[in-house]
Amino acid sequence: MGRFVARRLLHAIPVLLATTFLIYALVFVLPGDPIQGLAGDRPVPPSVLAELHRRYHLDDPLVVQYAKYLGGLFTGDFGTTFRGQPVGDVIAQRWQVTVRLGLTAWFFEVVLGIALGVWAGLNKGRWADNLVLGATTVVIAVPVYIVGYLAQLVLGVRLGWFPVSGGDAGWPAAYVLPGLVLASFGLAYVARLTRASLVENLRADYVRTADAKGLSRRRVVIGHTLRNSLIPVVTFLGVELGSLMAGAIVTEYIFNLPGIGQQVFQSIQLREGPTVVGITTALVLVFVLANLAVDLLYGLLDPRIRHD
Repeated sequence: MGRFVARRLLHAIPVLLATTFLIYALVFVLPGDPIQGLAGDRPVPPSVLAELHRRYHLDDPLVVQYAKYLGGLFTGDFGTTFRGQPVGDVIAQRWQVTVRLGLTAWFFEVVLGIALGVWAGLNKGRWADNLVLGATTVVIAVPVYIVGYLAQLVLGVRLGWFPVSGGDAGWPAAYVLPGLVLASFGLAYVARLTRASLVENLRADYVRTADAKGLSRRRVVIGHTLRNSLIPVVTFLGVELGSLMAGAIVTEYIFNLPGIGQQVFQSIQLREGPTVVGITTALVLVFVLANLAVDLLYGLLDPRIRHD
């Protein structure tokens, strides 16, 4: 097991390097001067502009800038914003909001997605199955920003069930509605994936053997079929956890939540490369750890799977 974990962590190094370099290059080629962008319409003296370019290595070639960034990253330094604030401090200030939002959305995906999938799978071809398939198809087809604005208007403004925006109400009140919006796309996929996997496993030989032995339907479904059916679902949920952390940009913007996603959006507008790359690096690490946790869970769900 120890060798497996070490091997997976080593595999994550090229992923981390490729991802951070790609983001760094995309920010590098954006038009405009980021220092001048911070000043807006006010002119910046050439001497000040030159000094800031030198301090933040903006006149260096892309490869040189990236190499200097990596040198700091290996020492735990995520860089410095063009306002002089360490990127690590920016992440620390906003990370809690994104974690709360991401975990709330992930909870909805796990609980509601699996429950709906099991309900549809056990009622294959009936009205419950058709209802789940139809509803999830609509959710997948509608962009998340439309779902967000509609939920905000109907549930927040007109019905007054949830806060409209901001995190002043705290958890869970301020995070339930944006969490549902953020989870809507993944929840639909979890429900459909659970349903398809459950329907397939219900036709397996071991299920017919369990039925022939006189086991109750509840024990066959929960103790045998559902456990094997969750393997592809766990794979999706593991990747989805990282996606929820990175994909909260639109949701945080709609509901005015001061999280990582909102910071990335603002940093892209200001061409703050160190901030964008630093946050991206942290998100890649979340992806790597989530995928590692998924691989370790395989052995618990299916004893036949071993990590050599």
